[in-house]
Amino acid sequence: MRIIVITGMSGSGKSTAVRALEDENFYCIDNLPVRLFRRFIDLIEKSGEDFKGIVLVADIRGREFFKGYESVFRQINKHGHSLEILYFEAADETLIRRFSETRRRHPVSETCTVSEGIRVERDQLSTLRRLATRIIDTSEFNVHQLKDYILNIVRGNGRDAPFVIDVQSFGFRYGIPLESSIVMDVRFLPNPYFVPELKPGSGRDDEVREYVLDNLQTAQFLDHFFPLLDMLVPAHRQEGKAYFTISIGCTGGRHRSVAIAEATAMHLQSTGAIVRVSHRDIEKGQQ
Repeated sequence: MRIIVITGMSGSGKSTAVRALEDENFYCIDNLPVRLFRRFIDLIEKSGEDFKGIVLVADIRGREFFKGYESVFRQINKHGHSLEILYFEAADETLIRRFSETRRRHPVSETCTVSEGIRVERDQLSTLRRLATRIIDTSEFNVHQLKDYILNIVRGNGRDAPFVIDVQSFGFRYGIPLESSIVMDVRFLPNPYFVPELKPGSGRDDEVREYVLDNLQTAQFLDHFFPLLDMLVPAHRQEGKAYFTISIGCTGGRHRSVAIAEATAMHLQSTGAIVRVSHRDIEKGQQ
């Protein structure tokens, strides 16, 4: 059987990965005591149920796990099963932010700060990390990107997963997208909001798009911006990244950023890149 052990840092996206694998018809179980791994695998194997494999989530919550995981892994391999260990991690600042946003308690921070708890957890997981068949850093992933990445791995495309460029517009009024690889501020461009007949529209409308793009200042900006992207995109791809997110912002995310995001996507598509376009704040009101 194909057996995937998901482990790693708290807050690194393990639950998101499990949900993706459940949808892929893996039998997933969270925080199973390590002494029950072999028994559980035997039960599933004998049940005759049609699963792609088993996913076992084990981390610092199960203190007993650290006392016997190496011998259990050896037993699983000895019985001829295909064992994969996916270790999830993220940068300290990313983990701290995630715990702050969700208001979850870090499992080892009852008597210390979250940052100290993260340090202790990294230290305790260091041996397990060295045993991993794949280490997945989720610092730059949003939920959808992480799901796509995990599915690429389990479907056999992890090594040659397509490099996807996400181009999104947004309004600074509503905050900068946290998943951004690069943020471009286009609030210096002429604003259609102040043209009465263009104000109700968006950067998707021909009249608004022409107003923004048929401007000398915009042309000069794009003459510098597009070559910068032509250098950055291959550089990030060579670093082994699966995604590159370009966030383009104006005041409200309705006019200028939308028009520039659409033009940027067209330029990148002309190079053969896989590009997805979204407009986060286009419906949140006019600037």
